[in-house]
Amino acid sequence: MIYYVNAQASRDGNGSKEMPFRHIDDAARVAAPGDEIIVAPGIYREYVNPRNAGTEDSRIVYRSEKPLGAVITGAEVLTGWERCEGEGNVWKALVDNGVFGAYNPYTTMVCGDWYFAPTVRHTGAVFLNDRMMYETVTLEECCAGEADPCAWKKEESTYKWFTRQEGGKTVLYANFQGKNPNEEKVEITVRRNCFLPDKTGVGYITVSGFKIDKAATTWAPPAAYQDGMIGPHWSRGWIIEDCEISNSKCCGISLGKYRDPENDMYFYTKHVKSPTQMERDAVCRGQYHGWLKEKVGGHIIRRCDVHHCEQTGIVGRMGGVFSTIEDCHIHDICNSQQLGGAETAGIKLHAAIDVTIRRNHIHHCIMGVWCDWQAQGARISQNLMHDNMKPEGTQHAQGAMFNCDVFIEVGHGPTLIDNNVLLSKTSVVMPSEGIACVHNLMLGNFGLINSGVDSVVNGQREPRYTPYHIRHRTEVAGFMTILHGDDRIYNNIFVQHYPITDTGLTPQNSDYQVVGTSPFDIFPTYEEWISNFMMDQEPNMGRLAQYHFGHLPVWVDGNAYLNGAVVCKHEKHFLRREDGGVHVELAEKGGKYCLKTNVYDFIGDFRDGIITSDILGCAFEPEQRFENPDGTEIIFDRDYFGSHRGLNALPGPFANAEDAQQALWQH
Repeated sequence: MIYYVNAQASRDGNGSKEMPFRHIDDAARVAAPGDEIIVAPGIYREYVNPRNAGTEDSRIVYRSEKPLGAVITGAEVLTGWERCEGEGNVWKALVDNGVFGAYNPYTTMVCGDWYFAPTVRHTGAVFLNDRMMYETVTLEECCAGEADPCAWKKEESTYKWFTRQEGGKTVLYANFQGKNPNEEKVEITVRRNCFLPDKTGVGYITVSGFKIDKAATTWAPPAAYQDGMIGPHWSRGWIIEDCEISNSKCCGISLGKYRDPENDMYFYTKHVKSPTQMERDAVCRGQYHGWLKEKVGGHIIRRCDVHHCEQTGIVGRMGGVFSTIEDCHIHDICNSQQLGGAETAGIKLHAAIDVTIRRNHIHHCIMGVWCDWQAQGARISQNLMHDNMKPEGTQHAQGAMFNCDVFIEVGHGPTLIDNNVLLSKTSVVMPSEGIACVHNLMLGNFGLINSGVDSVVNGQREPRYTPYHIRHRTEVAGFMTILHGDDRIYNNIFVQHYPITDTGLTPQNSDYQVVGTSPFDIFPTYEEWISNFMMDQEPNMGRLAQYHFGHLPVWVDGNAYLNGAVVCKHEKHFLRREDGGVHVELAEKGGKYCLKTNVYDFIGDFRDGIITSDILGCAFEPEQRFENPDGTEIIFDRDYFGSHRGLNALPGPFANAEDAQQALWQH
């Protein structure tokens, strides 16, 4: 059945074409498997709560009749501003708290587990002409209207707002920098979510072509309920496609965790167990709460424009397993630096089991992609990432994380990073093991090598044990600390593009400035490692213990090193050019992003073999191959564009030098 929704209808209807619903949520109350909801252009100021699930063979489809014509927003227009006496740029407005119902974003703080910034920001926000203004702690700061030294966009940060409660009303002050708010578009967020079921298990829903913006979402750490403006809320088989998703106070799309009262913000509220232990508890309790391949995950997010969210563009703990994020434009995430903590990135996923992140353009985010814990079978492929680093001269905000294109944290692999163009100052941060980097162009460093995992508390080492899983499943196979190593670095191009300004940094730092593979010198080759294990005699448990907890081997070969990038001592077949003169520039014109580079003049005829799953082998702890989610072999004979590589492989993400001249992304 087809239901119709039109905000411009003269009155509430029955969902027919002749008498459409005026609200999308009215259709959500009655939609059943196989139904389609067609939404006319207009602004829908409502929370859509899908009640019913579709099925794998009979989905429920919500479709904007005109692409991006239907806007679902958690904001309301606020008029009636009055100028504050003596403060020419500052205006005041009052809102009766009854409009907020049980959730007042102007009394609810952004806070929780893994939140490192001061707890001074509210989940609500004020918007001037679709741009989120900056909240202040005092009215005096709001009146001053000075640029925030930690903001990535200084001019935007001069637009300030402040709130207090008086007599059952929310009082809002805002510095509009000379603009008259009664002549501009001013909105405030009043709803927590835009399109998200309030119960779990509402699966097989398609959301297509909507603009979804402005919601008072909450901080979404991994051992807590994770909300976003839109998301499937612990279900299976959603498709979110061709949508523009922007201006969330915290997260845009949530593929995240259900609410578990026994494990919800436990550290923040009870304090007595470490937050890392709560992560282990969340994994095990998740199995009790139905965390199975047949019930959770398997979502598709494609061709979406996700931007201007202050925690993440896409977040997910466990609920995003077996999902695909492809052909998306993700940018301007966590740029205000008003929020800070260990859950901020363009894409931030815990337990990205068999998740594919491909063909995305990710830029101007605090981090590009952060896969934290259990990135077992995750593949990050054919992405363009750049400018995932704070601008020069911008101060580091309290609680803010470091910057990089890709961060893989405390996982056991196999995790695959291939055919990407990584142009930020730091390319890959990997306090982890079981990672393969194949056919990438990297202008930045590797970071947190043999670092960033365990803590020293009370004078003793506290290892961070993390889980690994039955192959291509969610069931836990075991827990282990990170031994480091077990990495494969094949057929990449490394360019020392950015200057080395701090020689005191080491590969154990996240922002180590030296590009190349020499940080892997500390790990053994496979031959060195296996020779310790008494393979030709009966094992001696005591004697072998030192090797059971020692570094794992690495494999490095076929890479090109330019502008003096450094080479791992184990590598046999490589190209190194110490002479300078190599340049790589990303140019944008008319929405097209292209490389301007002379890299291939320096590489010349250097080639290496085609890499396959058999060459990469198995990640050590889960004993799982670097392979497709269905268990089939990967042959790396396709490049960034999908072009064929032939019998010999040019290092880097392009099959030939000519491909490097094509548009890498077009908006």
